[in-house]
Amino acid sequence: MKTMRYIIIIALAMAAMSCGGPKLATANEQMERGEYFDASKTYRKIYNKLTKKEERQLRGEVAFKMAECHRKLNQYTRAAAAYQNAARYGYEDSTLYLRLGQSLAADGKYAPAIKAFEEYLAWKPGDLLAENAMAGAKSAQQKKGGTRYVVRNAKLFNSRRADFCPMFLDKSCDQIYFSSTTEKATGTKRSEITGMKKGDIWFATKDEKGVWKRPQAVEGELNTEADEGAISFSPDGQTMYLSRARREPNANTGVEIYTSQRSDAKWSAPVKFEITADTLSSYAHPAVSPDGTWLYFTSDMPGGQGGLDIWRINLRERVGSLENLGEWINTPGDEMFPYVRTDSLLYFASNGHPGYGGLDIFKAQLTKSGGWNVTNMGTPVNSASDDFGITFGQGESGYFSTNRGDNRGYDHIYSFELPELKILISGWVLDKDEEPVPNAVIRIVGNDGSNQKQIAKPDGSFSFPLDRGVSYVMLAGAKGYLNARQEFTSDIAEEDAEYGIDFILASIHKPVVIDNIFYDFDRATLRPESKEALDSMAQVLRDNPNVTIEMASHTDRKGSEAYNIDLSSRRAQSVIDYLISVGISPDRLQSHGYGESKPKTITKKLARIYPQFKEGDVLTEEFIEALPEADQEAADQINRRTEFQVLSIDYQMF
Repeated sequence: MKTMRYIIIIALAMAAMSCGGPKLATANEQMERGEYFDASKTYRKIYNKLTKKEERQLRGEVAFKMAECHRKLNQYTRAAAAYQNAARYGYEDSTLYLRLGQSLAADGKYAPAIKAFEEYLAWKPGDLLAENAMAGAKSAQQKKGGTRYVVRNAKLFNSRRADFCPMFLDKSCDQIYFSSTTEKATGTKRSEITGMKKGDIWFATKDEKGVWKRPQAVEGELNTEADEGAISFSPDGQTMYLSRARREPNANTGVEIYTSQRSDAKWSAPVKFEITADTLSSYAHPAVSPDGTWLYFTSDMPGGQGGLDIWRINLRERVGSLENLGEWINTPGDEMFPYVRTDSLLYFASNGHPGYGGLDIFKAQLTKSGGWNVTNMGTPVNSASDDFGITFGQGESGYFSTNRGDNRGYDHIYSFELPELKILISGWVLDKDEEPVPNAVIRIVGNDGSNQKQIAKPDGSFSFPLDRGVSYVMLAGAKGYLNARQEFTSDIAEEDAEYGIDFILASIHKPVVIDNIFYDFDRATLRPESKEALDSMAQVLRDNPNVTIEMASHTDRKGSEAYNIDLSSRRAQSVIDYLISVGISPDRLQSHGYGESKPKTITKKLARIYPQFKEGDVLTEEFIEALPEADQEAADQINRRTEFQVLSIDYQMF
């Protein structure tokens, strides 16, 4: 009985609307024809008149349809509000909470969007479109997917209306075409779909300095009172493929692909490009492959994955070549605006793959098995709003369309650029006293085949550019010094980085102290913590295979001369034995124990470490005994040392 009462009430309300004022049938017909702007206004008038309690159910239906119009017009804030009204009035539609979630996500309101998706999935578990949308909203909420792309509003190309789908004419990238609904567009009528002037094709060129000039409408017979939309070009830039909206009185809006030919700077009247005999389906967003073989496009023709799909057809042999790109690319949602960068690299817009809301731009890489690996281009290229219609210029730069930051839902053209990573390795070439080594030569070889050479600056500094994830070997050398070698691997992270590395070169003309050689007290046994320094010494000998050395050990002034000579001799031999054990030829090594007979002379470096001494002081027994007791211990510590002296630099050279 209750159900019958509602049916009667709705019937009476509809009858009342048919007698005067806005008619629901009119709004429905407008919406069916794709006249979303006109339909939204009609639905709004009807909605405002449905104020009685018994009209709540009908008001919910009108709110839902009004929301659908706003969503189609990319007015996501209005759409979300209308969907919420539909839910408040108890309107029952299987897609209500899915559409509400999509609109909230496209408005950047991820938390309530996730709740809406959860409510929809509770009713329809496993729905791929809802699951992907919720995954994208959760990722966006956690601010995942950031990239190094730099995005800017290309203000020169944008009017006060909608400007979208930029496309370079050819590889020179000095002419760019796009669609615009500027007030300067052809004709006087406004689109029933968008409420704006119907789109025309505009273009801009670069001047002799490479700076973009102001856009102007394409000359010739290309632009008409119809909507001219997304475009693409043959590889030679002589044929344009474009979308054109088909508008007929009291008929559904359809979109078809046309071609136009260029003669000098003018374009011919468009000619319809026949794909199939199906006149009920739409065909739009043409994209020609770089070799001119394939035409990719968007269509709702039967045989797809759902919604709008991306298809392709062979331009050279059309018969039997039509194919859907399959479930790797297409989803139950909408996939649109393809852009073919190479034969294995495709870009497209989708609201069916996990994204940040609205349409996102995706990159698809063809795999060896014939499938596609699809990834979201991340922020800031993608946003909560609609992002679509990408084109690449030189390198990782170009333009795309987005309606971010525009409450009216108008699209605008933005530029994008991926700056080159600044990965550097820099440092100093110094001697053992930490003084710059003049004219040092540094070589760096990577496992990617790179090979760089540089002469250090007078202050000993150097700097090299690097690539990510490459293993490098570096060698520094200078006349009068032994070579020094370093190895490292650069990080794989996509971020700027600077590595620091110094080379300490040993002179071939004076003794060089080996730091961190430790012995047990009053013995010649090497302690385990000496291993790192000894291994470094062995590497120096490997990096300088023509060098022979004397390994010398020195003691302090304590103990008898004979005892100190014996202890230092045994200690020097312990170092020689270790070097032999790790593969250094005995022919290249000599040992000598000097006891206390060669006291250390204070260098500039030692004077910095021990300011109580000055450069040039010789730490003889007489000098030390004249010092305060604390300074005597420091002097004895300096004298206790292991060092090497180069004897020859031509071992096995002849």
